[in-house]
Amino acid sequence: IMQMFHTSGCGMVTLGAMQAGAHMVLVSLFDAPRIVDLVESEKADIVLGVPTMVVALLEEQEAKPRNTSTLRVISCGGANVAAELVRRVKKAFGCGFSTLYGQTEHCPVITQHHLDDSIDDICKTIGQPIPQTEVSIRRLADNSCADLNEQGEICARGPCIMLEYHDNPKATQATIDADGWLHTGDLGTLDDRGYLKITGRVKEMIIRGGENHFPAEIENAMLTHPEIQEVAVVGIADEKWGELIACFIRSSGDATLSAAELKSHCRSELSPQKTPNLWIQVDSFPMTGSGKIQKFALRDMFENGDFTPLSV
Repeated sequence: IMQMFHTSGCGMVTLGAMQAGAHMVLVSLFDAPRIVDLVESEKADIVLGVPTMVVALLEEQEAKPRNTSTLRVISCGGANVAAELVRRVKKAFGCGFSTLYGQTEHCPVITQHHLDDSIDDICKTIGQPIPQTEVSIRRLADNSCADLNEQGEICARGPCIMLEYHDNPKATQATIDADGWLHTGDLGTLDDRGYLKITGRVKEMIIRGGENHFPAEIENAMLTHPEIQEVAVVGIADEKWGELIACFIRSSGDATLSAAELKSHCRSELSPQKTPNLWIQVDSFPMTGSGKIQKFALRDMFENGDFTPLSV
């Protein structure tokens, strides 16, 4: 169900299925009812999608259950997932759940979960490096190797790294260093088990009142709320503070959340200075062609007055 212009669709899924000699069912457009029907009729055992796709499939299966007993795993990449989403997927489809992390420049997977990993690991980490792949956390200041659980830029090295950006040696040199490390642009930490955690994007850092804040950390905390389905944290320009932290949420079903409740939940997970200033509940998110939330579009829509923040 992943688009063929996307590295996961044309690379991992298509080439992986061919290499394994697997039967692959292709769909021209993402249509949740049709896809759940195909899982039943074609006896599919693996489905890969981004979280927005998985949410749509889950809602369809819960509304109109099909026989999905052949399904072994739903694999998800591209964004963080909520623990409640994992539980609901396992209950509705009766299958395992695995998240993965990667990017086009690595063709594409860097880390992935094991099928027997705990929900805690699935939701709070992005798994361990795949075979033949090294992962290193590098300090932004001098590109030295960071300590365990110290935040830095996630870098990968191995046979899956791209050769170069087409006709752009300057960009290639900025992305792959002299030691062969691919710099992903993502921030993260590694624990003593080799599990990787994403904490933000180098370029998405929000600076509020001189303090650095990373959207992924706040998003991960908010996704532990049982009524939150999807979340996006964005920096909004502000004359006094430089930037404000805006948290956009889509709730499960028809649940309506108050700013006070959201603030209280955030405080229970994070230190006070990381609490968003603005809470906005949305019915849907603007998406890219590959199913990722367009944060720049949320920022533009907010600044155009398209959203009304919840009252604190």
